[in-house]
Amino acid sequence: MDETPPDPPSNARRRFLIGTGAITTSLAAVSHAEYFSQQPPAMQAYTTKVVFKLNGEPRELELDSRVTLLDALREKLGLMGTKKGCDRGQCGACTVLVNGRRVNSCLTLAATLDGDDVRTIEGLGKSGEPHPAQRAFVERDALQCGYCTPGQVMSCVALVEEVRAGAPSAVTADLRAPVSLTDDEIRERMSGNICRCGAYVNIVAAVRDVAEGKA
Repeated sequence: MDETPPDPPSNARRRFLIGTGAITTSLAAVSHAEYFSQQPPAMQAYTTKVVFKLNGEPRELELDSRVTLLDALREKLGLMGTKKGCDRGQCGACTVLVNGRRVNSCLTLAATLDGDDVRTIEGLGKSGEPHPAQRAFVERDALQCGYCTPGQVMSCVALVEEVRAGAPSAVTADLRAPVSLTDDEIRERMSGNICRCGAYVNIVAAVRDVAEGKA
């Protein structure tokens, strides 16, 4: 009686691996196709109504709750003076005033400003009547490319008011005496605004002119 001799152990193992490999590959291909054929679930956007004052005028916006003040100003209201630089709160190009205090608008959610007073570079001066800070930056040639200038000017305006209110900085020598606006004080207080062109010497001079009423 003829009997087919069994495969050597090595051949049997090879056939088993080939068979299971083919099955696994087929299942993986089917799962891959099914995965990419499915549509991702739609993201639900939550909107909120924000009522605030912008450059002295009342505003009411219906916004996605995740929208920053910077994007609301530029994309919703068309105010392009506030610049988007790093978008991470590191360069100061997006500086605006909220209730008189400077903030990085790229880090501020517009939804948090309900009832607040927001002022941008467009709300400082009028046509033919620039704000003293704007005038000082021009007279001192405190700019080159100009991209950071709106944020620098807004920071300057807030800085002068902070000093008048007696707010100290990290370099204020005597907390018991009125703040003296030295060059070191100006540099420290303007350190959140970066000028990539390096016009810092003239920026310091412009801020000093504003603080001393010379602009």
